[in-house]
Amino acid sequence: LARVKHHFIAFLSVRDYYSSNRYEKDVLDLLAELFKNNNLALMSGGSAMYIDSVCKGIDDIPDADPAVREQLNRKYEEEGIRGLRIMLKILDPEYYRNVDLKNYKRIIRALEICETTGLPYSSFLKKQKRERDFNILKIGLERPREELYERIDRRVDEMIVQGLENEVASLYEYKELNALNSVGYKEFFDYFRGRITKEKAIELIKRNTRRFAKRQITWWAKDKDISWFQADDIRGIIEFLDNNSDVRPK
Repeated sequence: LARVKHHFIAFLSVRDYYSSNRYEKDVLDLLAELFKNNNLALMSGGSAMYIDSVCKGIDDIPDADPAVREQLNRKYEEEGIRGLRIMLKILDPEYYRNVDLKNYKRIIRALEICETTGLPYSSFLKKQKRERDFNILKIGLERPREELYERIDRRVDEMIVQGLENEVASLYEYKELNALNSVGYKEFFDYFRGRITKEKAIELIKRNTRRFAKRQITWWAKDKDISWFQADDIRGIIEFLDNNSDVRPK
């Protein structure tokens, strides 16, 4: 971060609502400025929804009522994902048939819109790809699975040493916020509630991060536009970029 200018780092409060729709607009506005003086902009990440929002466009979906979001998060805390699934099956059977029923965040997002608008979430999903006025190159980084998992476990240990527990403790009063309902936070919240031991929380952070990485690998493997490289093949990546480096507006 110190060597290369990054954008969208520490620019929101955990209390602020943010969505892939807003991200799409913010990134496109930023790219318009960057391309005035640069041929290349690099977007890094792993969240398919956010990356697709920039590369393909995303449907115009209304903002949800924050009060509805809080109610749904409480429902998830009290009833687990099963209660959310039942609710979604009633309010939007079409989306229920297509969504990953293990992904509670996607389910909550759909229910937010159903409850806020009174319409099925699926009615807002047109799935029309938007043409961009710049070229897009997708590069995927690979590592042997065992090495990847070892790096994940080691990174979690480093985060613990660097004060993750204290960071989560300082945010405990905001534990119901969607931004904190993620790996690394929710496990420590359960520890602070007395539901699990600290050792178990750390174990679960490692396990849940590995599972998340596995899901991401499976998802991105379906994208035929990605050129894959071993993560340490720096020369190969640079050569690829040298040969395909102009992504400015067409």
